[in-house]
Amino acid sequence: MHETQTTAGEKLKRVLVIKPGYSETLDPDDSGMVSLGDILRTTVILHLFPPEHFQVTWLVDKKGIPLLKGNTHIHRLLTVNAFTPHLLLSEWFDIVINFEKEPGICAVSDRIPAWRRYGFRLDPQTHSAVAYDHADEALSFTTDSTAKRKKAKSWSEILYEMLGHKYTGQPYLLGYRPRSEIRYDVGLNHLIGKKFPLKRWPETQWKSLYDKLSKEHSVCWQQGENDMENYIEWIASCRVVVTNDSLGLHIALALGKPVVGLFGPTIASEVSGKLLTKIMPPLDWDCIPCLETFCPKETPCITHISVESVHQAALGLLAEQAWPAVNTKDIEP
Repeated sequence: MHETQTTAGEKLKRVLVIKPGYSETLDPDDSGMVSLGDILRTTVILHLFPPEHFQVTWLVDKKGIPLLKGNTHIHRLLTVNAFTPHLLLSEWFDIVINFEKEPGICAVSDRIPAWRRYGFRLDPQTHSAVAYDHADEALSFTTDSTAKRKKAKSWSEILYEMLGHKYTGQPYLLGYRPRSEIRYDVGLNHLIGKKFPLKRWPETQWKSLYDKLSKEHSVCWQQGENDMENYIEWIASCRVVVTNDSLGLHIALALGKPVVGLFGPTIASEVSGKLLTKIMPPLDWDCIPCLETFCPKETPCITHISVESVHQAALGLLAEQAWPAVNTKDIEP
């Protein structure tokens, strides 16, 4: 048994979090693409395991390392490789939390020696994921899109319930500490990943928003999309961020930025934040949010979000800030 003690002689409880990002916790996603947004959103649970009482090991895909590295709540980061399962099977934990539904990961997770388990496990008969205590509702959302659409809980709230706790507004815990100072009044986080292209507000509307905002404010298009640390630095350099429902939205919230979030086919109630202004299509379509990756309509719902509504929301957040506008002449090219 591995044990670590504090200076007061208290034994630190060992916790293993399995969240490499291969399947979205609340979606029936089996694309195999690493969901960085899911990894970051899962960091809310770390508030339940303060480092003075817990020693947390987090298993993650190497693409998620920049989001978690430097997190003071994580004692050890393990990346997934061919030898990692053998290492974990040789260890012992007080708590194992598995947020992945991939059968192979569930099978390994079930065999890691531990006192208590949360999240998902493997059904040996069906070879599919089933729930440990408290995770039945979360698992049901991956097979019942109607229940998922109608739920009135945030993603963080459901995650806490999976661990038998009540969510009280704890923020994400980003590992990377950006050094950038404010350089832009507004950042336009306009790009979107390949997994869910319907979430993107149209390019023409982004350009119109840029034209409106840039008349009186410094505005910057998204930067650093190919380098996570540069991406976080860019978001940190913006006073207000306007964004699709994407990783940038969650990074901005983790950094405490005022955010205008644009939602169409995805569930706006899943995301919460004191500085988040949500804008949804002004439509009464029963299909919203559809959670689909293809829209049969001539104009997908998110295209119905007007430029003026986003412009006014961004101006409102800027007006709430006490700082003067950034002089565009002071910005280096």
